[in-house]
Amino acid sequence: MDSPTSASNSGCRPLRTAYRRAVDLFARSWTALRTAIADTPDEEFDRPSGCAGWLVRDLVCHLVIGAQDILITLVTPADAEPTVNAVGYWQLVEPPTGEDPLDALIPRLAAAYGEPKWLKFHFDDVGSAAGRAAELADVTARVSTRDEVLTVDDFLHAYVLEWTLHHLDLIAHLPSAPEPPAETLTATRDLLERLAGTPFPAAFPDRDALLIATGRRMPTEAERAELGDLAKRLPLAVG
Repeated sequence: MDSPTSASNSGCRPLRTAYRRAVDLFARSWTALRTAIADTPDEEFDRPSGCAGWLVRDLVCHLVIGAQDILITLVTPADAEPTVNAVGYWQLVEPPTGEDPLDALIPRLAAAYGEPKWLKFHFDDVGSAAGRAAELADVTARVSTRDEVLTVDDFLHAYVLEWTLHHLDLIAHLPSAPEPPAETLTATRDLLERLAGTPFPAAFPDRDALLIATGRRMPTEAERAELGDLAKRLPLAVG
């Protein structure tokens, strides 16, 4: 889920309503996810996650790479005008088939940690650094990642979607685990609706809207009726 796209019809105008809003949402989503992982018992790391084909340990390993991406991007300044915003950072892609080389590499990397405590330790170490870097960053600065340029504000806003969806993946089979913060669910829904170019049914709670829209659960017949023509476009795979 970490690939940007060209600005296309999303434009590259910032989506911010006020500076630091994206930082606050990023911090809330990231802190909640890190806390949920820290509180996950070691024996649960062998449970399936909400990412098809990945166990919880594989998902956490993927999040280590995501935290590294935050650190790398925040220290990669750019002078050019932004080419994407928080929406344009993502693109709708074909649903994953499990054949992507990186996707196949993740389980091997996760298994190499052995005991979950070492994976937890590495994630907490890199994750806390990524959180501090985001808090200290100049939100008006421009950064470069994968041949695109965007403001720090938009980059952090984009990652709210990443953290929130993966938080839902983490707890997919852990019913007692806490859910993502309500405000980050709402922000992720808004970003995904902008990316899709259409709102999801207002009757859908944010969590259900995200799960259904991204194919993490199938809609009921009643929900499918409410979706109307949008149902034919689901799932929306984000990449």
